[in-house]
Amino acid sequence: MTEFEELLSDEVVQAYLAEIVGAEGMPVAMNPVDDEIVDEDLAEKLDLDPKIVRRTLFILYENDLASYRRDRDEESGWYTYLWSFEYDNIPEKLNKEMGKLRDALEKRIEYERDNEFYICDIDGIRFEFDEAMDLSFNCPECGSPLEPMSNDDLVEAMETRHEELVNELEKV
Repeated sequence: MTEFEELLSDEVVQAYLAEIVGAEGMPVAMNPVDDEIVDEDLAEKLDLDPKIVRRTLFILYENDLASYRRDRDEESGWYTYLWSFEYDNIPEKLNKEMGKLRDALEKRIEYERDNEFYICDIDGIRFEFDEAMDLSFNCPECGSPLEPMSNDDLVEAMETRHEELVNELEKV
């Protein structure tokens, strides 16, 4: 199994690439070549529209997952773009994304712990205590009374997910 194949067999890496290039670009992202390749050759190899291949390569380039070098044909004066896949930094990029997710989750857990919430049982709209008090504890949509809402289950689920993220980040 090549280095690319091993990396691309990971479901997390596949999901990361899908998030970046979308469903249309996945055939390109999942079939990197070991050496440089011209976009038209890659399109032919994968039996895809060259526009899709170019778009995907550019998206990968914007995300530091591909690079290119421009080569000028001496006779015609036309430029040829030779593309390379740069997937070595995917684990580092995933780590960075997981760190951002961990930080956001920490902030959300703090917000959920630090606030008291009320909910309209009819409309399902949730309000912080101050908002509910300003509304005289009545739903602005239907007028029904707002009920205290426990978010203990939500906080517990977020704490579990946070712990999983921290453990995952420690492995890397």
